[in-house]
Amino acid sequence: MKSNAHKPIGIFDSGLGGLTVLREIMRLMPNEDIIYFGDSKRAPYGTKSKETITNFAFQDVSFLMEQGVKSIVVACNTVSSNSIEELRKSISIPVFEVIGPGARAGASAAVGRKVAVIGTEATISSGAYKKKLLQENPGLDILQKSCPLFVPIAEEGSHMWNSEIARLAAEMYLGEIREYGADVLILGCTHYPLLKDVISDVMGNDTVIVDSAKSVAAELKKMHEGARNHKSRGIVEIYTSDSREKFLPLSREILETEDITVNSVDIEKF
Repeated sequence: MKSNAHKPIGIFDSGLGGLTVLREIMRLMPNEDIIYFGDSKRAPYGTKSKETITNFAFQDVSFLMEQGVKSIVVACNTVSSNSIEELRKSISIPVFEVIGPGARAGASAAVGRKVAVIGTEATISSGAYKKKLLQENPGLDILQKSCPLFVPIAEEGSHMWNSEIARLAAEMYLGEIREYGADVLILGCTHYPLLKDVISDVMGNDTVIVDSAKSVAAELKKMHEGARNHKSRGIVEIYTSDSREKFLPLSREILETEDITVNSVDIEKF
């Protein structure tokens, strides 16, 4: 039986977006074994009901638990905002989510009072970011906006990330936020950093863009500081519920390495 130090870390997301979190964890914890699952077949989660999101989340977790992971990172804002308490009550290992770290980073970066949050319909309607932000700073003025087209654009592939379609969607969604004069814009979905160049261009230089990947990775590293894998280099395994032929090249592009493989899994069996 493996000791906790030698067990892998598990990460899941509704698709490709969580690879932005994986990238930061690989950078901060290069000696750790990691298993990543992206549920691209059933993406986006953000348009689904809370019940469906939670059912999907439990299937994703069941797959990772079967791989013997020592902790789980929910690299999905939609699951983090709708299902995190149910998951934590049912799982005996540490479960990390992205909203708390993202809210803390956003509140810290807000030199003024105006913070905007963009996310999926389910994340925004949950009010989870607003609640966390006000816990950090009750004086904040918060504008929330759902951007449902961003996830399918990101999932379509890298040729879409800086496309005219992405730019038109960003102009449509972010115009209200630009007029609002946000000091900080929190990317409340791990897919959205893939569109960060377009989002930054539309918002301009006066708005700080925050995504939670770095904050989550830092908290994970601190948690495992005393029980880390001491390999010189960890093994990263990536799984998808959709076509591996599509997922593999985009994974290599996001993670900036050719040295990975992708396997398919029938997630509905879990």
